[in-house]
Amino acid sequence: MKMIPRLISAFLICFSISAWAQAAENSVVVLHTSEGDITIKLYDKKSPITVANFLKYANSGFYEGTIFHRVIKRFAIQGGGFDKDLQEKPNGESIVNEAKESGIRNNRWTVAMARTDDPNSARSQFFINMRMNLDLDARAGKDGYAVFGEVTDGQHIARKIANTKTHSYGGFDDLPIEPIFINSVTVTPAK
Repeated sequence: MKMIPRLISAFLICFSISAWAQAAENSVVVLHTSEGDITIKLYDKKSPITVANFLKYANSGFYEGTIFHRVIKRFAIQGGGFDKDLQEKPNGESIVNEAKESGIRNNRWTVAMARTDDPNSARSQFFINMRMNLDLDARAGKDGYAVFGEVTDGQHIARKIANTKTHSYGGFDDLPIEPIFINSVTVTPAK
């Protein structure tokens, strides 16, 4: 009988070590927004090009002072490209769309790169899926939107942003009436 508690203890220790090791394999980013913090675990191995691109902007301070410029309740919140004056910040080269290679679904709370109609046009802008947006996935004849992370804490902040009042202004639809800022970003790299 004493063996069972020991086996359970050994199992729990192994499970805890395994969970810690998996967590250490992923970079973690905290978006410090004007509404609160959103923590995102990045998929470093599944979406390496997209994660490297996102981390380049995050580590350089590019996202500081950008706004969430497209907020659609029960769909997505998008940011990472425009300042408070609705001027697009100059950004780098576009990246290859990894949606097909990674196969990661646009599930609720996942984070994906925004792009134009050109599937390989993503640069700095990203969005958080506020629902299962599986129509944004890559499949036969459709390039999809590359998912590169998931919100692990601060879902209530993302939901608060998604529920903000919006309007059409200056060529933007679904723009929050009161600007919502990314004040800073903290990055914990994968180990």
